[in-house]
Amino acid sequence: MLRTVVVVGGGIIGLCAAVALRDRGLEVTVEGPYEVSDDDLVARAASVLAQGAALGANIHLSKRIAIVECDLRDQVSVTRAIQQVRPDKIFHLAAQSFVPTSWHAPEESLHTNILGTLHLFEAVRQAGLDPWIQVAGSSEEYGLVRPDEVPIRETNPLRPLSPYGVSKVGADMLGYQYHQSFGMKIVRTRAFNHTGPRRGDVFVESNFAKQIVEIEKGRQEPVIRVGNLDARRDYTDVRDTVRAYWLSLQKCEPGEVYNICSGRAYTIRNVLEILLSLAHARVEVREDPARLRPSDVEMLLGDCTRFQRVSGWTPTIPFEVTLKDLLDYWRDRV
Repeated sequence: MLRTVVVVGGGIIGLCAAVALRDRGLEVTVEGPYEVSDDDLVARAASVLAQGAALGANIHLSKRIAIVECDLRDQVSVTRAIQQVRPDKIFHLAAQSFVPTSWHAPEESLHTNILGTLHLFEAVRQAGLDPWIQVAGSSEEYGLVRPDEVPIRETNPLRPLSPYGVSKVGADMLGYQYHQSFGMKIVRTRAFNHTGPRRGDVFVESNFAKQIVEIEKGRQEPVIRVGNLDARRDYTDVRDTVRAYWLSLQKCEPGEVYNICSGRAYTIRNVLEILLSLAHARVEVREDPARLRPSDVEMLLGDCTRFQRVSGWTPTIPFEVTLKDLLDYWRDRV
């Protein structure tokens, strides 16, 4: 049986990937700084996946997922974990993934995302292993995109506009370099925005949904505070993204890079309008200067032709359904 490590930082994509892979009959170990039981981890992720059929499999809560304590910022910790598990496949999903945090704590973002990736690769080499490794990059690597460069292909220049974007470029290029230098079977993916139930409320669409629910329940004045609403983002449901990540290590070529996206862009204003159309309350929208960034990526619209050609993948969950599920998640939680 294959043994799969899902390297996560506690985010929605890692939780969903762990359960999805385990439900496919794989032995899954999750590495991360967790203080929850494996059963709790499974239950939290399954609650997301159960709301969509994108994975084409039932979720069995009785199947357990092993958890190994590991801090990617510490080489000794990573080496010990890799030697203990000795994986055949690694999904490297761990990162400091919130763009605004990278402005306030740039060193943390660079350390976690670049050196954490380096520690993982070195741990694999020191263990004498030859696993397939997926490195989860980001559309933020593209940064400043010119009007004649959309939809964005993998060959587009990388012009990151945030410390987070820079950190993901660094991790991406490490993946390329380690494949070229050591022949490691590393597949790099650049996912555009993904969201769904259990998305952290620091992310804009989830923050909007949470504010709407708090207004519905009388816990907040009927005002939503927003930042830049004109930025355009290409959204995919997290359940579709997990399926794409699995296919990346089944169908893709090591050393190559692949966009994962829907090929359709929404302004943040569009996202808010869809959520407000589903709201059970009247809401006023106000701009909050504290939510504006020193510089922002205005347009991220991807072309995933390369990935679709080799994998056959296509998104299956409509964005409106994704946002409804996200809103319902907050209605259950708040």
